[in-house]
Amino acid sequence: MTTPALGRLRDCFPKARITLLATPLVARLCSPHPWVDEVLVYQRQGHHRGLSGRLRLTAELRRRRFDMAVLFPNSFDAALPPWLARIPRRIGFRNDGRGLLLNLGVPPLPKSGVTHQSRNYLTLLDQVGLTGRIRPQTLAVTAAEEAWCSETLQRAEIGPQDLFLGINPGATYGSAKRWYPERFAAVGDMLAQRWGVKVVITGGPDEAAIAEEIARTMTRPTLNLAGKTDVRQLLAIIKRCNFFITNDSGPMHLAAALKVPLVAIFGPTDHTTTYPLADHALVVRQNVDCSPCLKRVCPIDHRCMTRVTPEQVVLAAEKLRQQVEAPRSELNRTL
Repeated sequence: MTTPALGRLRDCFPKARITLLATPLVARLCSPHPWVDEVLVYQRQGHHRGLSGRLRLTAELRRRRFDMAVLFPNSFDAALPPWLARIPRRIGFRNDGRGLLLNLGVPPLPKSGVTHQSRNYLTLLDQVGLTGRIRPQTLAVTAAEEAWCSETLQRAEIGPQDLFLGINPGATYGSAKRWYPERFAAVGDMLAQRWGVKVVITGGPDEAAIAEEIARTMTRPTLNLAGKTDVRQLLAIIKRCNFFITNDSGPMHLAAALKVPLVAIFGPTDHTTTYPLADHALVVRQNVDCSPCLKRVCPIDHRCMTRVTPEQVVLAAEKLRQQVEAPRSELNRTL
């Protein structure tokens, strides 16, 4: 969700060398990225752990003699190394008691008037005069990764002309964000029958058991890749999808950034701040009194998820497909 702000920085400083300091997972997602020249890995639990690790990070930043640091995380820990490294301009929200570490500090955003998280990052830049157009979320897949994807799908008898539906049943930060395996299976079967799509299940090692349950439950053939890809391979698989059905999760945002039409199922999380930022995306959710609670595990009956039915998700997918294909129909009539 920071990538629109990265695009703004590239527009404002077209000749600058932009370095992204990121955790290992984010670093891989952005290696490569069209708006980033270099990625430094922030190893919070390894090389940069503890006070000595932060000092090592500080030394690395000082050696590179950066002119400016833009701090998207709101934590004190994110602001300390750039301050210690004496980076001349340090931009960030004055959250978490770190105002003295920022010389271009921006007041924290008010809790009223909630906006999408990516808009908040752009607001930070707006407040210090870095204004301009709004770029979409963007991620990149290499030609080698696309070739790997094609070979993997060909071994499963999925060709380049086949319609391809991705199902992502996982979600981090607890079980409350996860819809039910048997319902994902029902959606996969219904759309495979109606659309003639081939189905792939995506996810990490933690979702392998859930994905296996979906594959067993489905009556239509499916390719289960959960736990069998790294994050770069996952990007390539998602990019190849014609449609994506997902929980509120990291892969949801990957699909949005890769311009894949998607239906996202939301339960305990706030869809107004983290919905998939894409032209062709629909959110399916139920208005219940206790949502958004932001809890990892539901303490009652999980009503925000139990009230979402497979039929509702399929209806949203059908509506989305009509939206996606409508411009093509208009083009055909024009030609």
